[in-house]
Amino acid sequence: MTEIDTSVPHSARIWNYWLGGKDNYPVDEAAGDAYTAVFPGIVTIARSSRAFLGRSIRYLVEEAGVRQFLDVGTGLPTVDNTHEVAQRHAPDAKIVYVDNDPLVLAHARALLTSTPEGETAYEDLTLYEPEKILEAASRTLDLTRPTALILSGLLGHVADYDLARDLVRRLLAGLPSGSYLCVNDGSRGTDPDYEQAQDAYNETGAVPYFLRPVEKIEGFFEGLELVDPGVVSVPLWRPDGDATPAPIGQHGGVGRKP
Repeated sequence: MTEIDTSVPHSARIWNYWLGGKDNYPVDEAAGDAYTAVFPGIVTIARSSRAFLGRSIRYLVEEAGVRQFLDVGTGLPTVDNTHEVAQRHAPDAKIVYVDNDPLVLAHARALLTSTPEGETAYEDLTLYEPEKILEAASRTLDLTRPTALILSGLLGHVADYDLARDLVRRLLAGLPSGSYLCVNDGSRGTDPDYEQAQDAYNETGAVPYFLRPVEKIEGFFEGLELVDPGVVSVPLWRPDGDATPAPIGQHGGVGRKP
């Protein structure tokens, strides 16, 4: 297995730190603290992204009737992972996680717990291998049945927008009618402070993550039927309770394949 380098900060571990997780090192905490010193709102973005994931999965299970999930770019296990939310509402749900990060792989056993009725699996592949992902997923999921493709905070790592669109299309091509796409990613046009902090971070030599205008995030859903309210700032997507949350620079949505 690839050795884990604990001498340089790592985006998945920094995100884990912001979410309140324990799978990180002092170098990640230092990088995370340096980022929050410039832009404290990043913790809200991380946690709002996670909360959106939970609400969207709950919608997919309870209202759309989905029982199969393909979560690509899983990241480190924290709270309310995809299988935990899905199986809480549908114990027979099946989930395939995909990531190729050695650190995530080391913690994959935490993602492989399952209800007796359901199933979870982990595949060591990258987003850049969509056909291999589908082939591997088919060992656990029945890809003739509706499946939800989860891409949470992942597509911003693909610098070339056309390539990112193509990867999404190729993954969706292997899923049947009635399947869903769930995306949320960092966005431009809502929070200039976030944009400035992220642009500065990208210049440090760390693995870059590119914020995109909202219309480009909407572009990932081309050809799909968007679930109301469409692509919106993640706190505004079917929020719990009566309060209207403030928008942040993270947009997401859910779309159905006709």
